[in-house]
Amino acid sequence: MVSYSIFVVDDEESIRDAALMNLPAYRVKAFADAEQALEALGEDVPDLMLLDIGLPGMDGVQALERVKASHPEVLCIMITAFEDVQTVVAAMKLGAYDYVVKPLHMEALKTTIQNALESIRLRKEVRELQERCLQENMPCFIAESHDIQNVMEFVRRVAQSPDAPVLILGETGTGKELIAAAVHYQSPLYRGPLVTLNCAALPTDLIESELFGYETGAFSGAKSGGKKGLVEEAKGGTLFLDEVGELPPEAQAKLLRFLDSGEYYKVGGTRPNQAKVRVVAATNQDLEEMVNQGRFRRDLYYRLGVIKVEVPALNRRRADILPIARHFLVEMGKKYGRNFEGFTPESEELLQKRTYQGNVRELKGLVERGVLVGKGPLIAPPDMGLSGRQAGPPPPGGRAVSLPPLGRDGVDLSGILEAAERAYLHKALEMAGGNETKAAELVGMNYHTFRYRKKKLLDGEE
Repeated sequence: MVSYSIFVVDDEESIRDAALMNLPAYRVKAFADAEQALEALGEDVPDLMLLDIGLPGMDGVQALERVKASHPEVLCIMITAFEDVQTVVAAMKLGAYDYVVKPLHMEALKTTIQNALESIRLRKEVRELQERCLQENMPCFIAESHDIQNVMEFVRRVAQSPDAPVLILGETGTGKELIAAAVHYQSPLYRGPLVTLNCAALPTDLIESELFGYETGAFSGAKSGGKKGLVEEAKGGTLFLDEVGELPPEAQAKLLRFLDSGEYYKVGGTRPNQAKVRVVAATNQDLEEMVNQGRFRRDLYYRLGVIKVEVPALNRRRADILPIARHFLVEMGKKYGRNFEGFTPESEELLQKRTYQGNVRELKGLVERGVLVGKGPLIAPPDMGLSGRQAGPPPPGGRAVSLPPLGRDGVDLSGILEAAERAYLHKALEMAGGNETKAAELVGMNYHTFRYRKKKLLDGEE
């Protein structure tokens, strides 16, 4: 059974005594003035305060303002000797839950207290349910470094405004989809669906119908009866648009209209539809640069970026590397039915020093390989494909790469060229801070060629 605590703040001893006597089901503390009660808040925060308006020294309305500023979750019931409407209204505007008038009738007061505590109980249940949803849907988001803790604290705050779009920025593999889940499950929309669309995974001519659905006969091959779009599927919840920079211009225009008005048209439809949906978008591209190049709508960029969340790369939060690796070790051990005690000291040192091009996804891949290959009880560097001297990508313009000798059996020239290209793409992305447009310039490729080669050579590693 949940136990609730109550502060009773009244200068009349008879009222304090009556509260202590008639509220045995609660942990009650009584104070004769506001100053004592506010001092006690530093060590013990109650669920509810009964606060007399006409206190000596600091009056009840002033005390209420102080309480709400430092502990907004505490419910306050004001006690007044007469129904001074103006004062009561002022107290309610400051956040008072209710008020009672002296002389106090204990049965009526108990009912008011029970109603207030019931709202507290429901609020606690909602918070616990949200936390459970968050834990179940974000099992591997480790946040020990200050950088990522600051991000998660910011996410907790902005999640409470479900009408504001959120734009998540960060390199590939940093966990942007987990941030999107955090926004959803910590928002008032957490009971609704979380629907995801990877904008880079669909042909451009299908994205619009996937987003907004289509009517019967909208195009050749359309299903009879039409189709629901993801906007409709996400009604009352969150729509997560991953790789939003890949949206074609037509879909960008329709998404902007939906964000502005909440209205959308199905493909082939003439009747507007409505849906209350929070849109969370993510990208590893430089959208601002894409806007300048005319490849992304400026108005949509500003609309999506009402709230921006920048996820730091794993290389910037080294305090998280080993905790994340240990978590993956447990997770992969359960997945493959293998039990390991941990990593060797050399493995931990190499993991800690490594430069991660693929961020958390790359780290996960290393640990998964270690679990599959390792013999235990500790994961050694060779199990993860690591050695004491890690081969890094050669610096552009630096010394020549050491080449294997050409013997009678020949060499795999295509493999050597592919390895060199992979190394240079890695280095270009690192130097460009994950900005693919800048990285493409560094290696003398156009943007689309760079994206194709990166997908072919690097994305499989992540």
